[in-house]
Amino acid sequence: MKKLLIFGAIIVVLFGGLAFVTTYQQKEQAEGNPYGKDDLKPATIDQLDDPNYQNLILPEDLEKKGEDKEDFTVYFYSPTCEYCKQTTPVLMPVADEAGVDINQFNLLEFEDGWNTYRIQSTPTLIHFKDGQEVERVEGYQEEATFKNLLTEWKSE
Repeated sequence: MKKLLIFGAIIVVLFGGLAFVTTYQQKEQAEGNPYGKDDLKPATIDQLDDPNYQNLILPEDLEKKGEDKEDFTVYFYSPTCEYCKQTTPVLMPVADEAGVDINQFNLLEFEDGWNTYRIQSTPTLIHFKDGQEVERVEGYQEEATFKNLLTEWKSE
């Protein structure tokens, strides 16, 4: 019986140590992140160095753009969304090529965005004119669709 208790205690200590190390590593990776948060979800941490996810916008900055009646485009995504993982590597190079600045809003980190912007699914691309939504596209789209759409929005 003593051997069983000792063995059980060793397993508990090992799992506790593993949990501590994992948490510590995530905090280290999240330090100084563009989200301004101390605690990020693991899927977001995995994208911190991805060049396709570098034009992030925070909720307060997005709200200010609307209040200032600016024209802008926002890509609402979640790092855990499989369709977003397919869409982002297609959309962002097309946007760069077209000269369109697309702000990226992470719905995993800022869940209020689902209700605030009436997002039904991800990915969702919304174009705002004078601070008001004028058009939205939901779901994965082909490269040609994004090229046409961004060219149209840029010329408005």
